Amino acid sequence: MKKLVLSFIAFFIIIIFNRVNAQYRTALGLGIDAGDGQTLVGPQLKHFFSARDAGNVQVLFASNNVVLGADYSYNAPIQGARGLSWYIGVGPQLDFVDYGSFNKTYVAIRPALGLELKIPAAPLAIHFDWKPWWNLTDNSHFEASRFSIGFKYTLK
Repeated sequence: MKKLVLSFIAFFIIIIFNRVNAQYRTALGLGIDAGDGQTLVGPQLKHFFSARDAGNVQVLFASNNVVLGADYSYNAPIQGARGLSWYIGVGPQLDFVDYGSFNKTYVAIRPALGLELKIPAAPLAIHFDWKPWWNLTDNSHFEASRFSIGFKYTLK
């Protein structure tokens, strides 16, 4: 695990010092949501409606869960770091739990604050964000320790 984290940090350092191509319009990829509780993995799609406004949809899977989510995000470039941008957003999530005789649907709101990097000379982007889970149903609670990372193929 330690080697994976160090490799990931080295990868980001190398990427940050490279120049990056122009902004993309749509991207399709894999999202990983981890933190307190289960780790969820699944496809995601991000589409820019304007230079700074984007929508993101994802379907994430875990052993007994399927999470459907849609987010709006405001995106802005970081000056002096071409290809690197920050974003802030929010969106609703539905969590379908199927655990034997226990079946439940939870409704949540998920704010997001993160960084996205478009990889130079390649149709790839990566993001990392803090994405807490605010459950609005069945004993409402807030899970602050949730994060996501995504790897996307960018389309023009």
